[in-house]
Amino acid sequence: MTGPEPIRVAIVDDQALVRTGFRMVLEAEPDLRVVGEAGDGAAAIELARSTGIDVLLMDVRMPGVDGIAATAAVTAAERAPRVIVLTTFDLDEYAFAAIRAGASGFLLKDARPHELVAAIRSVHEGEAILAPRITRRMLELFAADLPAAVPDRPTELDALTAREREVLAAVADGLNNTEIAARFHLSESTVKTHVGRLLQKLAARDRVHLVILAYEHGLTSGRRSGSTPAR
Repeated sequence: MTGPEPIRVAIVDDQALVRTGFRMVLEAEPDLRVVGEAGDGAAAIELARSTGIDVLLMDVRMPGVDGIAATAAVTAAERAPRVIVLTTFDLDEYAFAAIRAGASGFLLKDARPHELVAAIRSVHEGEAILAPRITRRMLELFAADLPAAVPDRPTELDALTAREREVLAAVADGLNNTEIAARFHLSESTVKTHVGRLLQKLAARDRVHLVILAYEHGLTSGRRSGSTPAR
């Protein structure tokens, strides 16, 4: 009996040495398969169109078509692969723009091999991207670019229950399912159910999209609540 199909990954970076390093890491994993590489955004768009890809690792700063434009083009297509944006430790603004363009999250370029692999698997499964707190920090940094919430204006958040709004705020604070369960004294399976309902009710792509929606609607202050339980 054959096992599940490997996750098909493509690597986009203008530095050949970086692509080679990522490929060596990924090809050492039995459930991952590198199906293509590209050195710029234009080539990435064509690669996504012509090749069956599950997860695309996308560099941001590239000559010609950059990672932002390429991400928007790739994710706008039908049955688009999930995109992980590769960024530097300084949380540059281009990575934020790429997430708004449709990326499922982002990863630091100096991530350790096991972190890279875990991020790809998480994104492929539709779960939280690696290091959700980094997502939160980036959104905090660029909160001024988000539209201000307008009180009393009907929004899609009105369809949420009180508990779902609490879970959404916790997701925006960067908590994972285990931490949310501890905060609200719930089982992890219950939290997973709540997150699934949030994704469905808000027509969100993934948890990163939930974070953006929470910030856009003023559901979080961008600061970790003092009620977080001690470890």
